[in-house]
Formats: sequence, structure tokens, C-alpha cells
Amino acid sequence: MTQALASTDPLLETAEQRLLAPFDLAPGALAQVFGLLGAHRIDDADLYFQATQSESWSLEEGIVKSGSFSIECGVGVRAIAGEKTAFAYSDEISHAALDDAARATRAIARAGQNRRVRVVPRHANVTLPVPLYPQADPIASLDAQAKVALLERLERLCRARDARVTQVMAHLGGEHEVVLIARADGSIAADVRPLVRLSVQVIAEQDGRRESGSAGGGGRSDYAHFTDAVLADYAERAVSQALTNLEARPAPAGTMSVVLGPGWPGILLHEAIGHGLEGDFNRKGSSAFAGRLGERVAAPGVTVVDDGTIPLRRGSLTVDDEGTPAQRTVLIEDGVLRAYLQDRMNARLMKMKPTGNGRRESFAHITLPRMTNTYMLAGPHDPAEIIASVKKGIYAVNFGGGQVDITNGKFVFSTAEAYLIENGKVTQPVKGAMLIGNGPDALTRVAMVGTDMKLDTGVGTCGKEGQSVPVGVGQPTLRIDGLTVGGTG
Repeated sequence: MTQALASTDPLLETAEQRLLAPFDLAPGALAQVFGLLGAHRIDDADLYFQATQSESWSLEEGIVKSGSFSIECGVGVRAIAGEKTAFAYSDEISHAALDDAARATRAIARAGQNRRVRVVPRHANVTLPVPLYPQADPIASLDAQAKVALLERLERLCRARDARVTQVMAHLGGEHEVVLIARADGSIAADVRPLVRLSVQVIAEQDGRRESGSAGGGGRSDYAHFTDAVLADYAERAVSQALTNLEARPAPAGTMSVVLGPGWPGILLHEAIGHGLEGDFNRKGSSAFAGRLGERVAAPGVTVVDDGTIPLRRGSLTVDDEGTPAQRTVLIEDGVLRAYLQDRMNARLMKMKPTGNGRRESFAHITLPRMTNTYMLAGPHDPAEIIASVKKGIYAVNFGGGQVDITNGKFVFSTAEAYLIENGKVTQPVKGAMLIGNGPDALTRVAMVGTDMKLDTGVGTCGKEGQSVPVGVGQPTLRIDGLTVGGTG
């Protein structure tokens, strides 16, 4: 008979009932797996159990064009010796699957390889974190009719805003994930992670010209997140952006001051700077920030944090994917580099502490140090004062795509909504503005930091080494001098 875990932690009880009890697994069975792994010298090992239900709904031209529902369940087995990681996974949870995965992992470790394999199976100590979000299952929070009605309501709101809106595309997604992490040191942790996201893109047309705008958001809750007020805000922002771009003229090119708006423009901070502060890049010496702890890397007044403990946020985690409680880590303090983002392996090798940033896309992926919610703290300047200080420049309030080279920090970002600043006033909208620069260099060029720090609405997904995880970004209004703006005007 399966033994219940000796804990009053509701997250752990849920995870045990979902991931261990149905498969007649008990804590003793997990200890046997670690016994197999420990036949050869290892520095660390863990078992990552996961069950995920997810769905998506897409509306276009007034009808639901696609819908999907999926269930994934499995376990990843990992052993670490020095810098080498041996990893195997199975999409079946059972005694046999665990045994086979452990033997495969041990074989990889013995061969000294650093890779993963999929196993086709044959037919403690308890971490008690403070939950940051409800255990509610978003998928069960609305019936199918209500989900379709939500998308239709958003479409009507967009079309009602302006007759020039010719097309509306909306996407709704929900996920309910249960994870349990058992480590070789006897510790056990669990998390129950809801996640919802709603996005909308509109196309507006005028005099033969077509432009698009988008908006959206979400977080770790259920579909009740999307109130009438939230839907109205998404519709207003998406349509406003499309109509603004209809009036936009080609962006000027040259070196100039750039003012970044609050919230989502923090994606530039995430990409151009945040990745360079992850432990693996710094341990290997491939980051522009490697070996620079304690040095000034940014202008005075620039403080950057990564905080996985903000309730209900898309990037938050009660515990990371190694069972380490999430935390708030000050990365740059008043311009001085203070810390890197660490998982357990890189922290051990760098003789530092884990920061709760060990993340993986699923049980079938290896853990990497990753960001959670990364943002810059507010400063002393009124946003209007920042705009007024610029004689000629660009005001970027929304971004599209971008590219970053982690080794040198060079970035190129395209704006989705931007304006000219002329003699201290925001004037003409511009299209095609590309911001070109170097992340570490750009940090030293921050001239003014606004009082209006804002997090994004909950749309961010971060990619690294082929893995995607949900993240949050944010910042106040910023003035950065001497950025290169690529344009066509």
C-alpha cells in the first residue's frame, strides 16, 4: 500500500495524490532509485515528476478556428557529477519506468557523457514553501461555451472601437501543472501551477494601408482573471496601436536618445542584460558580465532584480524545478553587479548559493538557470520630465521581436509602437524603428529613471537552448542616451 507523505503541506498532498499514489509509489521507492543512481560517484541527483493539462482556443473571422487539449505525464531522472549531467526521462510513471530511467542515467554517467535519452518503460525532508497562487484548475473554471463567448466578447469590443478594424484574431490558453521534486538529500518539494493567457491581434485598414496592433495578458490564476474591464483594456490597447501605426511615418535613423516606456519594454532588459546574468554563461566565461561581481556595470540609480515570489504573476514559482523556494535576487544594485541567477549545479561549481532559478520546460528537459520576473526598480524622475529633457529622439512604448548575442551583449530590437520626440514633446508616430546597441554598454548610458515602474500584463515566454518557460518583465520609463536607431526615414 502506498504511504502518504508525512506533511501538512497542501501542495505536497496534492502532488502525492496526483503523481505517486495512483502508481503505487511511496517515498521508500524513491529512495531505491537514488540508491541505483549512487552506485557511481555523484554530486547531486533528483527526480522530477510532472502532470500537465493544457488547452488552447483560437478565434478568427468571428468563429473558433481551432481548439486543442492535451495531457502530459512523466518523470525525469537526473544525476550530476562535476560539470557533467546524466539525464533520462519517461512519459510513464511506474516502478519499472523509474528503474529503467535510473539505470539509463547511471549508464550515461559512467560513459561520461552530457546528454539526455528517453526511456521506454517495461509493462524526507519536506520543503514547505508559501504558495503564491491558488491550486485552481483554469481549464475547469469555465465550460466550453463560456470560453468561446469570452473570445467573441473580446472580438466585439475590438470591432466596436473603430470601423477601420477589418480583422480580429484572439487566442485563449490555460494550463494546470502539478510537479513533485525529490532530491538525493532526502528533500521533497511540490508545486501546483495554474496559468492562463489571452491575446488579441487586430488589423486596421485605411486608404489601402493595413497595420496591426496587439495586446494581451494573464497570470497564475484561472479564467476569472479576464474581467470585462481587462477585456476592454486589451481591446483599447490593440486597436489604438493599429490606428497609431496607420498614421506612422518612416522612422529616422541615427544615434540619439531613446525613451523606453514602462512595463513590456522591459523585454529589452530581459534579453540584452538578463540572460547575461544567468549562472551557466558566467561560470563558462561566455557572458559579458563574467567575473565582474562587485564592479560597476550600470549607471548610478540602476537597480535590477529578479523576483519569483510576486503573487499570481506569470513568471512566479512557489518552488523552482529543483525544489528550491523562489526568491527575490538583487542582480544590479545602484549600478553595481551583485549576483547571478543560479540553479543548484552552477551555484555549487561557482561556490555560490542557489537563487531559486533552476527551470525546465518539462520532465523531458534538463534544468537550466533561467529568469522569473526580471525588472528595473523605479527612480526619482517624473515620466513627463524625462520626455521634456529630450530635444530629438524616439519614444518606444511597445516592442516586437529582437535578437541578442549573449557573449558580447549586442542586440537589435524592433519597435511595435514608437513616436518621435521633438523639443521635449511626443509628436509623430513612426514605423520601422530598430534599436541597436550593446546591453552592458546601454546600462551605462541610462540617464534618467522614472517613478512609474510597471510589470508587463503577463504575456512573456522566454526561450533558451530549445526550452520555453513563462516569464515576466518590467521597468519604469527610462532615458538611454546614444543608442543607434535604425530606420528608413
